[in-house]
Amino acid sequence: MLSILIVEDDITFSLMLTTWLGKKGFVVRSSSSVSDAKRRLGEEAFDLVISDLRLPDSDGIDLLKWLKSTHPSLPLIMMTSYAEIQTAVQAMKLGAADYIAKPLNPDELLGKIRELAHVEEKAPARVPVPSAPDLYIEGQSQAARQLYEHVRLVAPTDMSVLVTGASGTGKEYIARRIHEQSNRSKAPFVAVDCGAIPKELAASEFFGHVKGSFTGAIENKTGAFVAAQGGTIFLDEIGNLTYEVQVQLLRALQERKVKPIGSNQEIAINVRLISATNENLRQAIEKGDFREDLYHRINEFTIRIPDLKERKEDLLLFANHFLDLANSELQKDIIGFDNDTMQLFQSYSWPGNLRQLRNAVLSATLLAAGEYVTCRDLPAEVTGGSAEPAEAPLSLRDPASEEEQIRRALAAAAGNKSQAAKLLGIDRKTLYNKLRLYGIE
Repeated sequence: MLSILIVEDDITFSLMLTTWLGKKGFVVRSSSSVSDAKRRLGEEAFDLVISDLRLPDSDGIDLLKWLKSTHPSLPLIMMTSYAEIQTAVQAMKLGAADYIAKPLNPDELLGKIRELAHVEEKAPARVPVPSAPDLYIEGQSQAARQLYEHVRLVAPTDMSVLVTGASGTGKEYIARRIHEQSNRSKAPFVAVDCGAIPKELAASEFFGHVKGSFTGAIENKTGAFVAAQGGTIFLDEIGNLTYEVQVQLLRALQERKVKPIGSNQEIAINVRLISATNENLRQAIEKGDFREDLYHRINEFTIRIPDLKERKEDLLLFANHFLDLANSELQKDIIGFDNDTMQLFQSYSWPGNLRQLRNAVLSATLLAAGEYVTCRDLPAEVTGGSAEPAEAPLSLRDPASEEEQIRRALAAAAGNKSQAAKLLGIDRKTLYNKLRLYGIE
């Protein structure tokens, strides 16, 4: 499969071109500057580069000269305006494989690509649904670049990392990236949601227990720290731990040993700790809700994930990525978003960050009747209630309307319970429990 790098600073145009070429069977990546293009070309192998002439930090001619000295066999097609044809001729003399004038004729571009690469047009291939860690992508904004530079620097160390950021920003994804780039990548990555653990079971979840140690302990249980032996343990929403559990956790981290409940044997542990929170732990310390000594133990290095509204340059990139995932999951072939939708995406504040954007795109893809997602397909929480078909957002936050929302989700998903659960933002097990509660078949 032919791999193409598009170098274009007009993000909307770049995304449209990336989506269109992707549907033609090509693997397409994009950069918005010469410097980022050079970085990508140093990290990945490409079969073709398609570059705009005018770029924010340099121009396509400079990229071409660099390419000829570093990747002499890699062809480049230059995109130019009609007023820049003379410059395009200069590019050809310097070694460009071809040029094409803007506004682009897609069929003309496809013909040039096929001619250069000597490939047959391929049928569009569905993008496989990635595993959970691959639901997010890096982004190209300055904020995203700084974020992943911090990941790159801290990953090879054994420093304890505290990942901060609002709900839905992708804290577990960042934790997994650190693990994958570390020397512990071949060992387990164990994630624990501290906010979902009843306080009376926290010690058992962390350290394990032996059979018969307490009521309900019907068999031995391996705790998260032992399960993560040699690898990384990720404690999500660590600020939700009770003070008593914080004391137990601090002791385990200091002594590098854990003792399962009901056991006299201590187990030496070798794990790397990554924690995450959407709370201000400094304020929690001042209130007496979080131990300062534990804070310093877990926070040898801090990584802050910016809100989506702080990185609007990446928004359409993420939206198209989530659209690809939704198309694959729902077996649909939506091409993209219409102009009004893209403008709405850019103006909306996205308080739920990437998780909200992903859910909105998934829901809209399910409802979309045409080739493009329109504002009418989006949840009302995004449109502000202006979209006629989008009534109230599908959410179970209000107990009074819970049954109604479940029925709406089932109707929107044509009875598919897995899809309905996704639209509601809950897991399938929780949905089945709700169905039994309300007597919904």
